[in-house]
Amino acid sequence: MSNSFPFLSFEMRGRVTETTLVTGVIDLWDQGKQQLSLLVLLTTVLAPLTQIALLLYVVAPLRWNRVPWQLPHAFRLLRHIQPWSMMEVFMIGILVSIVKLMDMATIVPGLALWSFVLLMFVLSGAVASFDRDAVWERLETLR
Repeated sequence: MSNSFPFLSFEMRGRVTETTLVTGVIDLWDQGKQQLSLLVLLTTVLAPLTQIALLLYVVAPLRWNRVPWQLPHAFRLLRHIQPWSMMEVFMIGILVSIVKLMDMATIVPGLALWSFVLLMFVLSGAVASFDRDAVWERLETLR
């Protein structure tokens, strides 16, 4: 949802501009900031998506008494991708930008902003409650 609906709308001098996460990445790319654009794409879209997919990949088969294929590799990738999921840092940057732009323009938070905030809390909770030792114990009972 965060990738398809407007993230923020700016109204300045009668002109309204709506942004999404993807248009932000594209705008950075078009401005010649390709490395920053790729970093924003990685930390706000790809890393969280991969993290959610890996968590589901590990937990869902265990729920149905199955062992996920290549589980050690999935655990390793999950451990490596977690530091790159920086939605909180991105959100702080957005809040700082909003505070600075409030005097110059009318800023309206979009549906995608609220879904992004919700995703940030849900993913943080999922990662905090994910117990690797419990997963390994569950695997031992299945073998």
